[in-house]
Amino acid sequence: MSNMHISERSMYFPYMTLEQITSAPENRHFDRKSASIKPTQLGAPISAFANAEGGAIAIGINDKTLEIEGINHLGEERINALLMAPKEACKPMPAHHVEFINVINHKGKKDRLLLLHILPARGCLVRTNKDDTYLRMGDKSCLIKGDALNQLEFTRQLLRYEDTICELATIADLDPQLLHEYKQRIDAAHLTDEQVLHARGFMQDGKLTYGAVLLFAQNIRRLYPNCRVRFLRYDGDSQQPGIKLNLVKDHTIEEPLPRLISKSLDFISTQLRDFTALDPQTGKFKTASEYPEFAWQEGLINAITHREYALCGDFIRVSMYDDRLEIESPGKLPAPVTLNNITYTRYARNIAISRTLTELGWVRELNEGVKRIYADMEDFYLAPPQYSEPPDAASVKLVLYNNINVRQAYRAERISQQVGLSHWDSLDELEKDILTYMGSVARVRTKELVALTGYANNTVSKRIRHLTALGLIRCHGLSTDPNRCYSLSDSQ
Repeated sequence: MSNMHISERSMYFPYMTLEQITSAPENRHFDRKSASIKPTQLGAPISAFANAEGGAIAIGINDKTLEIEGINHLGEERINALLMAPKEACKPMPAHHVEFINVINHKGKKDRLLLLHILPARGCLVRTNKDDTYLRMGDKSCLIKGDALNQLEFTRQLLRYEDTICELATIADLDPQLLHEYKQRIDAAHLTDEQVLHARGFMQDGKLTYGAVLLFAQNIRRLYPNCRVRFLRYDGDSQQPGIKLNLVKDHTIEEPLPRLISKSLDFISTQLRDFTALDPQTGKFKTASEYPEFAWQEGLINAITHREYALCGDFIRVSMYDDRLEIESPGKLPAPVTLNNITYTRYARNIAISRTLTELGWVRELNEGVKRIYADMEDFYLAPPQYSEPPDAASVKLVLYNNINVRQAYRAERISQQVGLSHWDSLDELEKDILTYMGSVARVRTKELVALTGYANNTVSKRIRHLTALGLIRCHGLSTDPNRCYSLSDSQ
């Protein structure tokens, strides 16, 4: 399938402005090629985009210098050969659109760029005429061979869940505000909802797909009950059963995907703790979140974007323990991604959903996600993230560890310096623990210290009186005040 259009910006993807086409970094949805490229050389990027999420190839820009060469100097015969590249350089020919973008070339003359918009292939792999198979990974068109190719072939034979029809849904079930925001984002406000949904593959023969439902439904619970994130926070570093149950927070968020991401990020950010630790580079103490913001946010966004929605009986879990954060998403890793190559290999299971969330600004274009999670954890002096596919569940789990034990040691050292070594050495271990904890909070009540330390109320109260008499902590409120609390004496 091929249509042709001439304008000064992309009609098919209006957010692709001339500025982006000529200057933005290449990514998993965009590549640029010099006008000197041979039509047969386009086989690799065409195959790569067709086998991934689709993408645009801009021809007529030097891909090294970004100089706008244009294509008019090639002549009609050569231009026609470039137009035929999807058919002549690949098999089968992928669905695509063709358009010309008006530009001023590097010589100051009116010219054109050629854009080939390659759509994702459905039900098959697209190969070059040399029988090579490529896949777009980040800003590269990568040759796929061996087991990875076998897995990719198997995956492509399956119908993607996001493309299946939701018989219960009609256009009236979609959220007008979400659709409006999406159309504004892609500069398609002048089109009807039906036109946009059809153009993006979310409507087929007048019926909505599950991709449309997951992204835009007003009542997501009715149409897909497990489009949700469940947050669980435990007291300690493990789950305890029965009467020892240590679950202290259980919160569920149910929304269509754009809002599910937004509200989940907002809620979880309120649950994360700040720790004070020694900065090895400066030798000074500083306060920072227990996990790098990018690491946990990217982990959650990836879970929502790439989960296996065909497993409709399950949902995403975020479990928070004293020492770690776990994000578990239904579905194994999509081929050809494995636990061994996850830092540099990317493949979207939900192609249309991933592309839409990219257009909405939630999913990043570059293949920096997992790689940067590793880098940011290292920059925070934390253990590397751990990805796994639990043998007892069809899921992928990401575990981010904090260094709570190290931070507690740093905190104790800071408090000892703050109260003075002579005082510190005269205290017992419980009193040191109380002061150390109080160094990380503004104020604390007795019952919180009882729960934290595991000592009896009388024992903790006795230590509080001693620390108050030494002038190390300050009392706030009368003895009859149920909200009576304490703080370090120098924290006012």
